[in-house]
Amino acid sequence: MEDTRDLAERTPRSERKRRDSFGMFDGYDSCSEESTSSSSSEDSEDEVVPSIPASLPIIKNNGQVYTYPDGKAGMATCEMCGMVGVRDAFYSKTKRFCSVSCSRSYSSNSKKASILARLQGKPPTKKAKVLQKQPLMAKLAAYAQYQASQQNQAKSKAVVPVESFDWGRYICSNNTVGAPVSCFKHVPMGTCWGDIEEGMRVEVLNSDTNLSTKVYWIAGIIKLAGFKALLRYEGFDNDSSKDFWCNLCVPEVHPVGWCASSGKPLVPPKTIQHKYSNWKAFLVKRLTGVKTLPPDFAAKVHENMQFPFKKLMRVEVVDKNHLCRTRVALVEQVIGGRLRLVYEESQDGSDDFWCHMFSPLIHNIGWSRSIGHRFKRSDITKKIEGQSDAPAQLFQKVRDVDQSGDWFKDGMKLEAIDPLNLSAICVATVRKVLADGYLMIGIDGSEAVDGSDWFCYHGTSPSIFPVGFCEINSIELTPPRGYTKLPFKWFDYLRETGSIAAPVRLFNKDVPNHGFRQGMKLEAVDLMEPRLVCVATVTRIVHRLLRIHFDGWEDEYDQWVDCESPDLYPVGWCQLTGYQLQPPATQSNREMPPSVPKQKKKAQQYKGQKKKRKIPVGRRPFSQAGRRRSFSGDEEQSPPPYPAQGPARPRPRTHLHQAHKPESLLRLKEETSEVDEFTFSQGVSDQESNGSGSYYIKQEP
Repeated sequence: MEDTRDLAERTPRSERKRRDSFGMFDGYDSCSEESTSSSSSEDSEDEVVPSIPASLPIIKNNGQVYTYPDGKAGMATCEMCGMVGVRDAFYSKTKRFCSVSCSRSYSSNSKKASILARLQGKPPTKKAKVLQKQPLMAKLAAYAQYQASQQNQAKSKAVVPVESFDWGRYICSNNTVGAPVSCFKHVPMGTCWGDIEEGMRVEVLNSDTNLSTKVYWIAGIIKLAGFKALLRYEGFDNDSSKDFWCNLCVPEVHPVGWCASSGKPLVPPKTIQHKYSNWKAFLVKRLTGVKTLPPDFAAKVHENMQFPFKKLMRVEVVDKNHLCRTRVALVEQVIGGRLRLVYEESQDGSDDFWCHMFSPLIHNIGWSRSIGHRFKRSDITKKIEGQSDAPAQLFQKVRDVDQSGDWFKDGMKLEAIDPLNLSAICVATVRKVLADGYLMIGIDGSEAVDGSDWFCYHGTSPSIFPVGFCEINSIELTPPRGYTKLPFKWFDYLRETGSIAAPVRLFNKDVPNHGFRQGMKLEAVDLMEPRLVCVATVTRIVHRLLRIHFDGWEDEYDQWVDCESPDLYPVGWCQLTGYQLQPPATQSNREMPPSVPKQKKKAQQYKGQKKKRKIPVGRRPFSQAGRRRSFSGDEEQSPPPYPAQGPARPRPRTHLHQAHKPESLLRLKEETSEVDEFTFSQGVSDQESNGSGSYYIKQEP
């Protein structure tokens, strides 16, 4: 400490090197090679030029002479501000600090107080000034030259990333809005996105500079779209020429004050470097009282990117070839919470299935036996080293239900989203009631005799609806294939089949305040090819049900999805997690079947194949033409059937998409004892408020 006091007394105040608590230089002009300051030249006159080894290059800057850093003895790091510079220019014999002020601040802990004051919106204190601009810039220039040489050597080894879809340009060109992250509770940061909003300030890399080293500047959020934000550098005001899109969860985005606490330089963009003479005063005025990211934002992102499922965990998952049963699969890959599952009997690992870890299609080992679901036993006896059954607590829980009283019964009619054609809501039947509230549902008119295409839905699933749901909400209901009495009327159909409708009170009527709005952009899984995540748009909202349109594709490939589906993601999710995003299809890259004529399709007899999504060039289709397909598109082989029950084999029906919209809302009250009497209550289509509304059938006693 004696050396510190003595040198402080001998050193004039003008020679002390300073930098404010924002981590900013005292004026951008110090970064310009053309500009010099009289004070800096005067400060450098009395300095003694150190002896320089002949083997090291010499850097001169306004009279200051420094050696080129060699990465070892030639470099030093200030223990106070973290500045990396030429060791010869550092203060004291030990070279621990870059200035007298840093030495004093280290002992007084004034840095901590300055950061705390900045986080509270207070102006920086004078004690935080620790570096003078000219010596700092000389050191910075030396280190920048060193970094540039290292980067040039590493360029040849760098892996060139695959060109990604430009969400920012797409959103701006179409003047659209991205769904906010808070709509997706299952994604990283979905539950702690908090008050992140437009107008907040962040510290980001400054790309508008001639410096070869990394420097930063403050930017404001102009527009939010999912994880991505349109940013504008502070000082540009209404000038949008340098606006840029950035994912807020990437490591290059920091809260205001990060540069001060990390010793990183804040440098104004060169475009506006002469706009203000005192940048410190400008920042103090602009940043006082504004919001920024939470200090632990980066830590929360890292924490949220950890997923409990690990490679080689065993799960039960729906058999993509036979929807009525499950199989054992191993977790092969985890990306952003999405799991690539390889069926246990797969020899080469190609027989796989993609789903989210919260998907209702996966369960813990033993689930099928516990509820009475069909299960394909594996012939594999030798286990792979490292295998383990995924703990039951990792899977999404379903609501407890009481099946002892009034509950679904075999043969009851309802409406359900067709799992093999998610653009259609169809007439369906409860085929088997399982334990724990699960049901086996069959689509009327297209079922296999052995029930191999029945699908398991929970009684509280948002994918099943009471009779009349589509009628009330102006959704086209797909009638049974071969049913010729059109337009379809539920009352007539129930009387003809001798069936009863499932009571409305058994269905899930909860409508959360999901926050989605019509026209919002997002990234969505194509559930007919669940390995693909595509650019998509919300085109319709019916309470909690969303109509998802895949951009660039015809409307017939739309899918009905629940608002809380784990297969929906905010804009920027693929970039954040490293998942491949499928861009919108264009007319030129669609692969059309060779024999399909361009004229309108005529009605045809059902031959067993559900409508499949057309695949752009470069995408591997799951199926080809042939018999009825499942998720994978593979031809079905009938597994052992369930015991015979329920109504007789349904009659064949016409093409799946030949259904007609009802002419008006059905309001029936027939005087007959053969079926239950019921009426329909008027509902509202495309609910933009998230209220539940009166959109279910009101069944009379």
